[in-house]
Amino acid sequence: MKRNSILLLLAFLISGCSGAQSVLDANGHAAIVLKELILAMVLVCSAVWFLVMIALVSALARRRDQATGAISERKATVAVSGAVGATVLVVSGLTIASFYTTRALSEAEDPELTIVVRAQQWWWQFTYVDPRSTQTFVTANELHIPIGKDVRLRLESSDVIHSFWVPSLAGKQDLIPGRENILTLRAERPGVYRGQCAEFCGLQHSHMALFVIAEGEADHERWAEGQRGTSVEPSEAEAVAGKAVFMARQCAACHTIRGTGASGTTGPDLTHIGSRRTIAAGLLENTRGSLAAWIADPQTLKPGNNMPLVPLTSDELRQLAAYMEVLK
Repeated sequence: MKRNSILLLLAFLISGCSGAQSVLDANGHAAIVLKELILAMVLVCSAVWFLVMIALVSALARRRDQATGAISERKATVAVSGAVGATVLVVSGLTIASFYTTRALSEAEDPELTIVVRAQQWWWQFTYVDPRSTQTFVTANELHIPIGKDVRLRLESSDVIHSFWVPSLAGKQDLIPGRENILTLRAERPGVYRGQCAEFCGLQHSHMALFVIAEGEADHERWAEGQRGTSVEPSEAEAVAGKAVFMARQCAACHTIRGTGASGTTGPDLTHIGSRRTIAAGLLENTRGSLAAWIADPQTLKPGNNMPLVPLTSDELRQLAAYMEVLK
């Protein structure tokens, strides 16, 4: 019984070493380097602990003999001096390794892509910067990057201090109002990596997730080309009616849909919202039902967010959800 309890406890503890947000599931250059540093520190500290335990057991087991007391004192002095010297070497070595590792993480010489990451309460805005202004575009909550390429993130905040953290790709970096911080990402393998705001930023801090989609260069370029385009013109009657509702209500004053007269900047850009995996910064799966629920009552689902309750009839709600769904 006792053995089973211990095994169950170990299984529970080890389960925290995997999953969507595990630092040990390293798939980015920075995360891999940091993982190696962490493991090196754990191994060194474990070795030190075992040596200390061996010395402690040896000291407790040794019987002091009066006749050799002076010799024992000299041995103890040598042992303590050696331990102090070893401590200095170990601490210095770990400090130097940590310094050069973290310094190397911020030295991306020529990034392939620059993205401005702007944190809001409580969602993420991503601006893909291009020297040609017509090629710059904006998305929300999902960050697409090509694998094997350095991507420079320029981190900003609109309101309070946030923290950008995608454990499988890199370490944490704060987003501070009035200041720009830099973080370099490089995904080594394709995949979908979950991230999270790691600095308490208000009521809905825990509902401020993001997803980094790492893909091959050709796939990424196709995605980016699609994102640069304007919104899809709806063809179904329900979606056409939904567009009219969107333009007639407060929606168009807060959100942008490129290709229409909607150019608000308070809320996320909705030009291609239908292509995203989730809505409300990872809160809900992106389905027509979830879109309708969010539009109907955003304050119940995510209290305190900046989206107001817009009075709509049931028909208008269905039409709006249908329109959002086709924006891919």
